[in-house]
Amino acid sequence: MSEVSEFFSSKSHFLDELNAREVLAELFTDAHTAYTFTDEPVTDEQLRAAYDLAKWAPTGVNGQPLRVAVVRGGQAKQQLLNALPRGNREQAEGAPLVLVCGAKMDFQHDLPLLHPRGERYERLLTANNKMRTLMAHTSATIQVAYLILALRALGLETGPMNPDDSQLLHDHFFPGEDIEPILVINVGHAGADAYQERGPRVGYDEVFREPQVNA
Repeated sequence: MSEVSEFFSSKSHFLDELNAREVLAELFTDAHTAYTFTDEPVTDEQLRAAYDLAKWAPTGVNGQPLRVAVVRGGQAKQQLLNALPRGNREQAEGAPLVLVCGAKMDFQHDLPLLHPRGERYERLLTANNKMRTLMAHTSATIQVAYLILALRALGLETGPMNPDDSQLLHDHFFPGEDIEPILVINVGHAGADAYQERGPRVGYDEVFREPQVNA
């Protein structure tokens, strides 16, 4: 073993910890919502690589209801801007890539190909609209969260936003499909003054609680 290899071997635990800290900072503690972007494009290869990571998100009965319309410019960008709050249009207009994320509400029909008991769950969810709607929304939202982290892991910046007119988004980007838009994500490389000052976060004790159960 060379001296260099021996050195790195002896320091491997430290390096692993250092790399882990860098990764966690990139994904969480140092990550910010981006409000401006450069003109550098986001390639199809980058988007495919991000989905190759995000596709492992957990979803109800492996339903994977997320569907995404990819908007880069032209008439599609203008149609998108019309469906956003006025205060968010400039951000989306400046982003080289915008993802319109939706939940496929009739995802149960895909289950025979995705779950070993898919036909049974397809019948169950077809008969229970309330359960199916909840499952579609929650599963797609989890998938969107994974997608944002995957994009960050590849060195891209994101700016998720709520739409102002979900029906307009549906009509333009998911016509004739039972897909409900849930979120829009600006994607690209950070431009000038891209970040706002980080806001406070709710503390652990406010979020987590252990219910007191009477015996």
